[in-house]
Amino acid sequence: MTVHLRAMATATPEHAVGQADALALAGKLYPDLAAIPSVARVFANSGIARRYLARPLEWFDAGHDFAARNAAWVETADFLGREVITAALLAAALEPGDIDALVMVTTTGLRTPSLDARWIDTLGFSRTTLRLPIWGLGCAGGAAGLARAADLVRAGRRNVLLVVVECCSLTFVREDDRRSNFTATALFGDGAAAVVLSAEGPGPRILGSSSTLLEDSDDIMGWDLAPEGLKVRFARDIPNLVSRHIPASLAHACSAHGLAPDAIRHHVVHPGGPKVLSAYETVLGLGEGGLAEARSVLRDFGNMSASTVLFVLDRLLRRGPEPGFGVLTAMGPGFSVEHVVFEVAGT
Repeated sequence: MTVHLRAMATATPEHAVGQADALALAGKLYPDLAAIPSVARVFANSGIARRYLARPLEWFDAGHDFAARNAAWVETADFLGREVITAALLAAALEPGDIDALVMVTTTGLRTPSLDARWIDTLGFSRTTLRLPIWGLGCAGGAAGLARAADLVRAGRRNVLLVVVECCSLTFVREDDRRSNFTATALFGDGAAAVVLSAEGPGPRILGSSSTLLEDSDDIMGWDLAPEGLKVRFARDIPNLVSRHIPASLAHACSAHGLAPDAIRHHVVHPGGPKVLSAYETVLGLGEGGLAEARSVLRDFGNMSASTVLFVLDRLLRRGPEPGFGVLTAMGPGFSVEHVVFEVAGT
């Protein structure tokens, strides 16, 4: 069964924050770190002009316990999820009752039952809608969620809705004065995306996916659970991992469809940061600035974890890409590499 990307939508919270204002707050909270030039430069070198946060910037100055931050996540994630669900279904010319399965992806908040149950209960979905909540894949979650949603279409669910919602800012632990937390304040923002996949209709075809878990990589990225909440962990050089592992994993993903990597016309990658993008551009042979959509999303929204790669895909589709094959790629906790192969058809 073929799988078509029928429609998609994106959304962010209302609170826009420029890098200068974010640096001012980080410098106030962590003056010792901000006084180290090599640490403070992460803001200036981030490639980010602004981000959107779930709460006004001054809210983070006050400090909040894990329960309060998670409650704010539930509120914001629910609101953003409803917004992108409504917009994506409208773009797809479908009603909630037409959806056979709902996949929800997040790593930045906790709720049981997961928010997909609330959306099904209140937005008019069928009571028999299959639910698949996915938690813990971090920045790779957008790619993996798209792959699992496509698998459900191939398994016979004709219309599948993917909702990815991340409020990275609400995981901020004010008491955490490590460099990794300071770096996170320079990079991460909040946003949501929804994608409708169908067995028929317009839009690119999702051909397949590939996932590679790196050996002995549990420490690279993730959360450390502390009394204050989820504390971000960055343990290794991600650009170096891109250089070492993307060529082989991309070749593997392409080979399943009889393609060579050089046949890929459209590369949609998760913009983890400017150095990560430069590493991708080098290994993919694109040259500096070759990943224009990814760099523009990073500039305008920052790193929104799993949502970000779908924002990049949305920008690509909005500009009307030329016919050809494409690969959507993201790396995240595991540590894993996720690829989704797609094809843009000719008119």
